[in-house]
Amino acid sequence: MRQTIAAPLLALNLLASTSHAHAAPPPGPLAFTPPPESAMPGGKFGDAVKRGENIFRHTTIFEKGVIGNALNCSNCHLDAGRLAGSAPMWAAYNAYPAYRSKNGKVNSFGMRLQGCFAYSENGKVPALGSPTIVALEAYAYWLTSGAPTGTPLAGRGYPELAPPPKPATYAAGAAVYASNCALCHGAAGQGQYARGQTVFPALWGDKSFNWGAGMGSIKNAAAFVHANMPYGAVGTLSVQQSWDVATYIDSQNRPQDPRFTNSVAVTRSKYHNNKYSMYGKTVNGHVLGDQAPGTAP
Repeated sequence: MRQTIAAPLLALNLLASTSHAHAAPPPGPLAFTPPPESAMPGGKFGDAVKRGENIFRHTTIFEKGVIGNALNCSNCHLDAGRLAGSAPMWAAYNAYPAYRSKNGKVNSFGMRLQGCFAYSENGKVPALGSPTIVALEAYAYWLTSGAPTGTPLAGRGYPELAPPPKPATYAAGAAVYASNCALCHGAAGQGQYARGQTVFPALWGDKSFNWGAGMGSIKNAAAFVHANMPYGAVGTLSVQQSWDVATYIDSQNRPQDPRFTNSVAVTRSKYHNNKYSMYGKTVNGHVLGDQAPGTAP
C-alpha cells in the first residue's frame, strides 16, 4: 500500500519541480510611445484633452487661485508629461487604481491627482469629478492610447538611482548647485519668471512644493536630477553629485506639510520618519518645518 501511494506522490513532486524550473520569468516593463500632438482627437473629448494639456503645461495660469505656489505640473513631469524617466502621465495612468501607503487607501488616478494639488502644488484640492480633475484625467487617458493594461510600462517614475559612493552633504550639494543649477533656478532657489509666468521653477521658498510633496524626499529628488538635469546637459552630473545637490535642495525652507499636527516632532514621527526626509532636522541653526502652515520663512 505504501508503494502504491508513494509512486504518485513522487511523480507529482517531480512534475512540480520540473514545472517550476521551466516556468517563464515574469515579463518586464513594456516600451511605449504616447500619441503625437497631431493625433489629438476632436469633439467634446478632444476639448477635454486639450484643456487637460493646458492645465498641465500652464498650471499657474489655468489654475490660478487653486494652486498655492508658482509651479506647473510640467516642471516635474517634463515635456508635458510625455518624457520617459520623468514620471510620465501615460505610465502613471496605466498603473491606477493602486494602493498608496501615503494615505493608506487604494487610490484612483483622480485621487492621485488630488494629492499633487495638495502637496506638489501646495494648493486647494479639486473635487473628484470637477472640471479640473476630469480634464487632467482625459489628457492622461489619451496619452495612454494603445498601451496595454495591467502591465508596467518602461519609463514610469524616475529611474532607480544607485546609492551615493559616500554620504551626501549639504556643503558638497551647495557647490554642485552653484555650478549647475543656480543659473536657471536662482541663487536662492527662487526660480525665474517672465510676464507673470514661470520660466524655471522655484526649488524652495513659498513658491515651491511643500514638505509633503514627493520631491521633498531626497531619494526622489536625486533620481529626478540624475535622469533629467541640468536642463540641456543631462548626464553631466554623477551619482554622487545628484545625491549631494538633492540633499542641499531638500535642506531648505519650504511651505508646511498640510498634515501638520502643530508639532514638528510629531509630524516628522508620523509622516517623515525616514532617512530621506530633512523635515524636523536642524540645518544652519534652523529646525526645518518650524513655521506656520502654508508659509516658508
